[in-house]
Amino acid sequence: MPIDWEPIWLTLRLASVTTLLLLIIGVPLAGWLALSNFRLKPLVESLISLPLVLPPSVVGFYLLLAFSPTSAFGGWLLRTLDLQLVFSFSGLVVASLLYSLPFMVHPIQAGLENLPVSWREASYTLGKSPTQTLWRVLLPNCKPALLTGIILTFAHTIGEFGLVLMIGGNLPGQTRVASIAIYNEVELLHFETAHAYAALLLGLSLAILLLVYSFNKRVTTV
Repeated sequence: MPIDWEPIWLTLRLASVTTLLLLIIGVPLAGWLALSNFRLKPLVESLISLPLVLPPSVVGFYLLLAFSPTSAFGGWLLRTLDLQLVFSFSGLVVASLLYSLPFMVHPIQAGLENLPVSWREASYTLGKSPTQTLWRVLLPNCKPALLTGIILTFAHTIGEFGLVLMIGGNLPGQTRVASIAIYNEVELLHFETAHAYAALLLGLSLAILLLVYSFNKRVTTV
């Protein structure tokens, strides 16, 4: 049975949108965490890291409650912005942003923290602000960490299952991403089609990881 390519393209679209948005959000956040001595910094880091230890179904369940049109927040979104996040692509994006956040923030934060402190001090001495120091001095010197954050976020979003099933359900053309398509085909006992989807995701994930390790090895040996 030939596979339907729509879940594959929807998966790539979700991963691309999530990665782009998290790059915009995650870089300033990682910079703030790396350079700040804020007293509540451990709490912020713990909240960001929660998706690493919580089962996806737990995160998905609470987001489902929050996004539901019957809840205060979900109802406000629907009335004010005419936006329904449950069982929609927009909901998948928002859920993916929250669940993949640590995969973008942690590598970049670690890369920034491993840079010599003297670079930062020299930049401050030359009159650069913390923001200018981050964007013009520090980030250009931690490209491997940036690439790692981008690739891990993209790959992690591709592999999401429990979260997207809880928030998006299984709507063809709207929320049925590749991982859901595999589950759907297995339920229908279409194992050949499920294998085709799984093989595509396996090959794509392996290629992504090879890209990361090859790039980082080349950078460290230069």
